[in-house]
Amino acid sequence: MEPIVLQDKSIKPTDETVFSIIGDKSILWQEIMNYLYDHHTDITEEWNFYNDGKAWLFRTLKKKKTIFWIGVLKDTFRISFFLGNKAEPFIEQSDLSEKLKNDFRNAKGSKTVRSISITMSNQEDVIDVIRLIDIKFKLK
Repeated sequence: MEPIVLQDKSIKPTDETVFSIIGDKSILWQEIMNYLYDHHTDITEEWNFYNDGKAWLFRTLKKKKTIFWIGVLKDTFRISFFLGNKAEPFIEQSDLSEKLKNDFRNAKGSKTVRSISITMSNQEDVIDVIRLIDIKFKLK
């Protein structure tokens, strides 16, 4: 897995910094954020530096519930969703690619939470992220 590039604890990322790193993938980032804000209320976002990974991660939340995490990579970014076992029927019945469904089925982690990560490359990835956002909001 490609490493996250924002590793200087003393420099909090800005949109300008991130967009200069991810280049033309900025459009994908903006589409995802626009969808999130257009379809859901009470969304907040934050950057935090995590010592365990020695990198900055971007997190979106609804109240205290994390929707997804973003790690910035060279020329792109990776979005990760952490989903409980209750998500399994929603994942299985969704239009997500078989690869993402398999990623969820085979994800390692705790017995109750698994992750799906997408390294963004094209419009199809945006569609999958939107599907995962919608699944996340169906869960209680």
